[in-house]
Parts: sequence; structure tokens; C-alpha cells
Amino acid sequence: MKKILVTGSNGQLGRSLRRLAEKRDDLLVDFTDVAELDLTDRQAVEETVAAGGYDFIINCAAYTAVDKAESDEVTAARINTEAVGNIARAARAAKTRVIHISTDYVFSGKHHSPYDELDEPYPTSVYGRTKLEGEGMLKSFCPDSVIIRTAWLYSEFGSNFVKTILRKGVELGALKVVSDQIGTPTYAGDLADAIMAIADAEEWTPGVYHFTDEGVASWYDFAIEILRIGGHPEVKVAPCATRDYPTPACRPSYSVLDKSKIKRIYGIEIPYWRDSLAKCIAGLDMQNL
Repeated sequence: MKKILVTGSNGQLGRSLRRLAEKRDDLLVDFTDVAELDLTDRQAVEETVAAGGYDFIINCAAYTAVDKAESDEVTAARINTEAVGNIARAARAAKTRVIHISTDYVFSGKHHSPYDELDEPYPTSVYGRTKLEGEGMLKSFCPDSVIIRTAWLYSEFGSNFVKTILRKGVELGALKVVSDQIGTPTYAGDLADAIMAIADAEEWTPGVYHFTDEGVASWYDFAIEILRIGGHPEVKVAPCATRDYPTPACRPSYSVLDKSKIKRIYGIEIPYWRDSLAKCIAGLDMQNL
């Protein structure tokens, strides 16, 4: 039986992993968030990992308030960088494997073709830089780890773009959505499946991997599909430019990720984003968005 420590378990991905684990009787999983384990407390992390006898640590914890990070760099760095260093040191000492979740924001977004794992990172926000520095911590202190970069995550849980569009669309009847940022919507349930496939694999191959659902969309395209699949095609959605909605943090204009490596090495089959969106919306409580 595998024993796993999941950090950041109250977030979208953590809750998706919890739902997945509940269906399996061959896993013993400790789900923790800041109340149970403060990842910025190096001693607490080392003691927990040393005592736990874990086969894997799946680190879903992150400071993801992208705009707030621009004025709260200290906190973002503590969670996205220093905490990952604490996990890495503890994992190395305990000989525990780490699966760590990173982001498309490590790239500048200036490409016009999908980013692969060999492309040079160039973050343009505090969030992206602190996440990249977290990757560096893991590579330095626990190089036998898997880093998964993902993008545009949504789920049935918490606050996310899907729920916001459905709620605001019904409330307002018309929306404006950015059409010049291109990426791939990614269902957290699909990422959870991929993570568990890696943990279950017969051969462990450390390194950096990219994972999103298949396909390409703008936020405008995504919003149109959310409302169509969610049963509100009457809501009018107008495209707009990023410059019309300035934000403290710079968003990548193009952050499509190449998934060839994770498919080749771990044999992971990746769903099309529209199919996964339909699956997610079918599981939503439309009365409580």
C-alpha cells in the first residue's frame, strides 16, 4: 500500500485528489493544508515527513493570487519558493519522492508555438518568478523529483473561471472576456488522474513535465463554451483585448504547453478540454455557484 502526503489539500487540485483517493483502497493518504502543516515551518515539515514514512509527497500548495503577489512578494516567495525548499530537504532526507505542481507563468508568453520543457523560462510576474524559483529549490535539494507545469485550472471546487462565468452570465446577461490570451483550460480532475498515474508507474522518471488538457482556446472561447454547455447560450459574450482590462500582474499572451513528454514517458492519455468541461459542469451545483 502506497502512503502519500498531499499538501495544499483544500485547493482545487487537492480536493480533486481527495475525491480520487476515496475510490481506491490501495492508498493511505494524509491530506494537509496550512492548518495541519505550515510548509513555511522548516522544522515542522522535516518532522512530519521523517515520521510519516511516505512514498510520495504531492505538493499542491501555492500562493496563486497572481495580482496580489505583485504587492505581497514576501508572502508569495515564502509559499512558492521557500516552502518548496523545505519540502525538498525533508524529502531528500527521508528518501521520499516528490511530485510538485508548477505553472505556465514561468514563461514569458511571447511564443507562437507550444512551450516544451526545454524552452527557457522567463517569468514576467512575481507569481511566475516565485514559482520558477520553487522549481529551482526542488531541483537543487531533491533532483529525483517530478515537476508538472499546468495552466488554466478549474474544477467543481472553490472559486474559478467556470463558476464565475456561469454566475456572472446569469446575473448580468452579457459579459466581456479577453480574447487575446491563448492557452488551454485544464480540468483539475484530469490533472489528478495524471498525477496518480505517475505515482502508480512501474518506472519513476524524474524531471520537468507539462500537462494541460488537449486543445487550444482563448478566455473568450472558454467563456462561450462554459455558457453553452452550462445551458445559457443566450448570454451575450463580447471579446475584448487585454489592454482594456489592465491588471497589476502581466499575463502570458500565449501559454499553450507541449505535452509530448508526459504522454511518451508515462503513457498518459489526455482528454480534450471541451469534453472535460462538460464533465465538470455536469457535476456542478448550479444553485450554489
